[in-house]
Amino acid sequence: MAAIGKIRSWGPILIIIIGLALFGFIAGDMFRSCETTGRMSSNRAGQILGENINAQDYQEYQTEFVECSKMDPQFQQRSEDDLRQIAWQQFVQNKITENEASKLGITVTNDEVKELMAKGSPFLSSLAQMTGFVNEQTNMFDKSKYDQFIDNYNKNKSNPQMAEYMDKMYKFLEFEVNQFKHQLLQYKYQTLLMNAVLSNPVEAKFAYEAEKQESDIQLAYLDYKSVNDKEIKVDDEDLKAKYNELKESFKTPEEMRTAKYILVKKEASQADRDEINKDLLKCVDKLKEGADPEKVLREGRSDVSYSGVPVTKKVFNPDIASKIDSMAVGEVVGPIESKMDNSLNVVKLIAKTSLPDSVEFRSIPVTGDDATTTTKADSIIKALNAGGDFEAIAKNYGATGQKNWFTSASYERAASISKDEALVINELNNMGVNELKVIPQAQAKIIVQVTDRKAMTTKYDVAIVKREIRYSQATSDGITNKFNQFVAGHKTLEAMEKDAKSAGYQVLEANNILTSQGLVSGIPNSRDALKWVFEADVKDVSEVFNCGANRDELLVMVLTRIDPKGYMTLDNPDVKERVRNEVIKDKKAELLIAKLKDVKSIEAAKAKGAKVLEDGVKQITFASPVTISELNASESALSGAVAATAKGKFSAKPVKGDNAVYVFLVEDKRTLEGEYKAEDYMQKMIQANSQMIYQVSGMDLYYNAEIKDNRYLFF
Repeated sequence: MAAIGKIRSWGPILIIIIGLALFGFIAGDMFRSCETTGRMSSNRAGQILGENINAQDYQEYQTEFVECSKMDPQFQQRSEDDLRQIAWQQFVQNKITENEASKLGITVTNDEVKELMAKGSPFLSSLAQMTGFVNEQTNMFDKSKYDQFIDNYNKNKSNPQMAEYMDKMYKFLEFEVNQFKHQLLQYKYQTLLMNAVLSNPVEAKFAYEAEKQESDIQLAYLDYKSVNDKEIKVDDEDLKAKYNELKESFKTPEEMRTAKYILVKKEASQADRDEINKDLLKCVDKLKEGADPEKVLREGRSDVSYSGVPVTKKVFNPDIASKIDSMAVGEVVGPIESKMDNSLNVVKLIAKTSLPDSVEFRSIPVTGDDATTTTKADSIIKALNAGGDFEAIAKNYGATGQKNWFTSASYERAASISKDEALVINELNNMGVNELKVIPQAQAKIIVQVTDRKAMTTKYDVAIVKREIRYSQATSDGITNKFNQFVAGHKTLEAMEKDAKSAGYQVLEANNILTSQGLVSGIPNSRDALKWVFEADVKDVSEVFNCGANRDELLVMVLTRIDPKGYMTLDNPDVKERVRNEVIKDKKAELLIAKLKDVKSIEAAKAKGAKVLEDGVKQITFASPVTISELNASESALSGAVAATAKGKFSAKPVKGDNAVYVFLVEDKRTLEGEYKAEDYMQKMIQANSQMIYQVSGMDLYYNAEIKDNRYLFF
């Protein structure tokens, strides 16, 4: 009993111990749960419509998009930063469209895709031109050529050389077909919206008259610039009223931040330039002595290699091309500075020849050891010379033997050309029509036959020793040390702004920075700076960031403003400036309207100081804004006022435009020829209105998608 009594006396302590044990068990579960959630959260590249976007999955999509887009001519001049932004925009658009289409039961099946590829959809026109999969009768995408390539790709997977060559094209096609599927879904959704928009004969008649009723006028105006801004008083009530009027235009779908910054670019000193120049002068001597160009370029540390492949003049920068055009074969010139790529160049013209711009050929690759390939190649050549069918023989060796066009553009701008590739290019360019040849490669032999040649053009075999004008380590250290000392001694924005100019720096401003931009003020490789911007507090000064395309720029930032998602307030300097300008314009318009209020003729307006267009304005319609060339402006309000005024009548009241206040006399009014067809104009209005609805609804859908862009945290 004593033991039981003692245990009872420990009751409160036991309850506490058991409670702590239970809490530890529960807390452990909670911790593990939070840890898992934290890992998931930390791996989010963003969020769209409540769906978390896994960073790794998105990066795979982005990499594929960027690499495949580089093969598309419309994207080839875009930077990788631009392509990454386009990838995100398209990814978001696809997610939003898929969500809306799903609600409406709209789908695109794989069978539909195949069917439309077989028919030759207009959406595939650019793909047809890029790949050469063109039906010669319809000039549309030819699915049979696409299928032939896929079949050929699958057959050549075991051939490392062919597989490597074809793999890039295969991935590109796979990507483009997937893009095509998204385009079809977008088209179906847009078509549904269009079919929900109606028109009627009254609207159609109005649209017809807006196009066909034309007027000529005499015009006088008082330009807003004729009133000094300082004469206009603007108070807070004016700003608030105008802000409320324009508020919807200040809506932003994500948080924005503003910062001031100093950007310093590292540039080569004169000593650096002199050192490069000294190396290049040695290359000049060697090339003049007839040394091997490939060896000279290698020893001269050229940024480009020598391929031995003749190319057209358009490949070279204009400042280099102008020299080549006037050079004699064997001549060496340089060093020449090229501003386009910030380089010094030594140029030797090795040969100048006339070659085809386009060559049509067919080929049969033969793989195996050297003895085997030689035997097979000799056998194939004999069979072809004896009149054998090229395609039939090609199929016996796992190839198609189909004809392909090979153009200068397909290799001229390649980053590098291997010796094997150079050999193939040179042989094809120099072969005659119907000529057969065996071209040896490192691990194969290729039997080729040229079937056509087009557009003979002048091509140049040129050796160029190119050296970018780079800064040395000593120069880099000097620039970095000077800037670091400046930043260390100026811990506030006010101090930086006070002394920046005397130190040789300039304080700039980056307005309305968004995480979705991926960069700060368009500065390449500024992701770390962007991350800092969205973690900093107002007035914080950043560390010095290394950024720029070649990490050759130094950046320091001071955060000056934070605008949350929603409506930007009147406190935002950009918003306030725009609102203020609109208020000033309104007040100027009031003054100028009062000045012209009682005017009844062009002469009377001129007497009030108005400018008169001597030749007036001709061919005004309601359907399009009036263009005032003297003001370099378009005025929609003037179009409406003229349409409402009868021939021979003076404007009932001054017209407030975007650039001036106008009065006018309608000299002539006429109806242009053209048959009125109600159905045609109703369809025209449906298209115009549905396009507007699609754009407006698209903006609303984007805003309501609750998009969170965290890409800047990952890549």
